[in-house]
Amino acid sequence: KGLSSYFSTTLVADAGQHAVTDLRKKLYQHVLGQSFAFLGRSSTGTLMSHITTDVEKIQAAVSELAGDLLKEGLTILGLMAVLFYMDWKLALLSIVGLPLAMHPLVKLGRRLRASNETSLRRWRDISEILQETISGFRVVKAFRMEKFEIKRFHRAASRLLNVNMRITRTTAILPPLMEFVGGLAMVGALLYGSWAIQSERLTTGAFVAFFTALFAMYTPFKRLSRVNATLQAALAAGSRVFEVLDRHDEVPEAEDAVLLPRMKGEIEYRSVGFGYSDGHAAILRNVSFVARPGEVVAIVGNSGAGKTTLVNLLPRFYDVNEGAVLIDGIDVRQATLGSLRRQVGLVTQETVLFNDTVFANIAYGLDDVDPAAVESAARAAFAHDFILDLRRRYDTVIGERGSRLSGGQRQRIAIARALLKNPPILILDEATSALDAESERLVQSALA
Repeated sequence: KGLSSYFSTTLVADAGQHAVTDLRKKLYQHVLGQSFAFLGRSSTGTLMSHITTDVEKIQAAVSELAGDLLKEGLTILGLMAVLFYMDWKLALLSIVGLPLAMHPLVKLGRRLRASNETSLRRWRDISEILQETISGFRVVKAFRMEKFEIKRFHRAASRLLNVNMRITRTTAILPPLMEFVGGLAMVGALLYGSWAIQSERLTTGAFVAFFTALFAMYTPFKRLSRVNATLQAALAAGSRVFEVLDRHDEVPEAEDAVLLPRMKGEIEYRSVGFGYSDGHAAILRNVSFVARPGEVVAIVGNSGAGKTTLVNLLPRFYDVNEGAVLIDGIDVRQATLGSLRRQVGLVTQETVLFNDTVFANIAYGLDDVDPAAVESAARAAFAHDFILDLRRRYDTVIGERGSRLSGGQRQRIAIARALLKNPPILILDEATSALDAESERLVQSALA
């Protein structure tokens, strides 16, 4: 029994962990495969909640259900067969109260599922608050909003506590309910059994054997009532996870998409029109221009005029609503996304770095990079000198979003990353905004 219990627990847990790990991988892969429009409709905290909390709920259910349903279900079926074999009339009398217990069980199950859906939304609220306050830590401190954010977090935590206590109370009712129904069945069985023994229709030994088998059924029944609570939590989490998996907002790749060769000719925006899918007015209307090899094309306009939107159409972060964007005469919508985005180096207005080494950040997206090439790109971006002043030079971990570096240093590493990729198309979205005038002049001459 000890060996069986060990292998039962480990093998079922292994199956559950593998199934849920596959689901988590698929969910993460699905999120990264979506378009910018998808991310615009889903907050970071919500997506983090789906991948962590929701999947954890499913994991608990898969592990428990796979083991308990099989084990307790087979135990109940086996004992039920024994009871009917020994005395079918007494067996019917013993289980007559079971349908009475199923009605409140189903009703409480629905309430549990609704409460679990609310609990998951409360978890999402907490994830969003954490993500916003930690990523915006400097702003929170600068505006002395610590007390406000703490109160906001406390309110969210209290709402979660209330919902979880409602779930606990509902879950706690289930075993006593099963025990009550079981107690009634026991009383009925005892009354019938004593009468059957007196009338010599049943021996004392046979009744004791029957009663022992009947008593053994109640522990599995109680466990299955708790499994129902876990199942309802998993169903609530599963509906949220599969709602995300069923959403497909990725930029589609044409069935007959071609590999785009390295650009040699020109980029053309031909009568381009674009507006976001949220129903607002068009951002771009009838935009046409040509960028030829060796040219630097500056896009100038007021804040919110659509400059970033315009360049986001080139690597197909969004698709045009009207007109076309062409590279060497090929519409970017007819090219494979991989071959298109390999052509483009991008330095964004908001510098994005990863919690890794300087070397890994500069070499991001490239395999088997020569250290000399990384150093050359850093020199061209005027980042090499300050990197040498870091404690471990190119092996220094720079913190989340490059938090251990200044704004200008982060931008120079981002520029070095784009230079190392050596793309035929380089997009600089206000890439030198955090640099001083001298550094900006030097970087621009290096880019030239």
